[in-house]
Amino acid sequence: MSFTAQHVKELREITGVGMMDCKKALTETGGDMEKAIAYLREQGLASAQKKAGRIAAEGVAYATVIDDIGVVVEVNAETDFVAKNEKFNDFVVGVAKAIVKNNPADIDALMASKYPGSDKTVAEEQQEMIVVIGENISVRRFKVYKDGLSVPYIHAGGKIGVIVNLEVSDISDTDAIVTLGKDLAMQIASMNPQYLDSTSVNAKELEKEREIQLNKAIEENKAKNLPEDKSRQIAESMVKGRMNKFLEDICLLNQAYVKGEGKETVEKHIQEVAKSLGGSIKVNAFTRFEKGEGIEKKQDDFAAEVASMVK
Repeated sequence: MSFTAQHVKELREITGVGMMDCKKALTETGGDMEKAIAYLREQGLASAQKKAGRIAAEGVAYATVIDDIGVVVEVNAETDFVAKNEKFNDFVVGVAKAIVKNNPADIDALMASKYPGSDKTVAEEQQEMIVVIGENISVRRFKVYKDGLSVPYIHAGGKIGVIVNLEVSDISDTDAIVTLGKDLAMQIASMNPQYLDSTSVNAKELEKEREIQLNKAIEENKAKNLPEDKSRQIAESMVKGRMNKFLEDICLLNQAYVKGEGKETVEKHIQEVAKSLGGSIKVNAFTRFEKGEGIEKKQDDFAAEVASMVK
């Protein structure tokens, strides 16, 4: 029986074992998935394979700077209790260090790389954590910033992790820059902008939103019994304002600066800070990870599940 890269990926998702070990298991078992799982368990690599198949949508989003390299990573578990577990948090910090040290291109490369201070790979260390903690654990995603000045921020004990990457010129007051970076990161955590500025927004998304708002405005004007050309002219004017509001909602630099009580935009605030410090500051990029976002959570009654276990 032959197998494909997709089979290797599926086996890794089921067992939590590294890609190379999964490939070897499928090779040894002729591509039979069940036999491959058994093979990995026999090798002591997949003792927690049942846990590894369960939904992990809790955990933490962690942001840090190591050796001037900014990194934000999301590591998931099944319950929010694990986020308070010291061993789990040590593992998350180790994953961040592995990302900086090994410079992996993607999650698969990260999982195959060495875990800091150990002979194990990140995947093997993750597998051990599954056994020790008793829940499925999964390194989901990460982002690295090697250039510029990165400022990390962690909100609500790991519910949200943010990295803001800045380009700074002719400013020696690092503390002031870090303070600005944290204020921007808090804005990002709170307001969840999708883009840096209006030039970053996909043209098709802009056109789609404009069409929606135009049609909406035309419908609203119909009730006023205006001539069709006049109705469209007014609608066009209405759309211009609504599109500005749309961009304010989704673009960081267009948003009202929260700590400034909405009296200035984020872009204006950055300019004013830069001017007061005698140099220039530019936001290159940012990344915001919220734990479990986009993962369909299992809607179980946790209390009932615990009760059933002690009967």
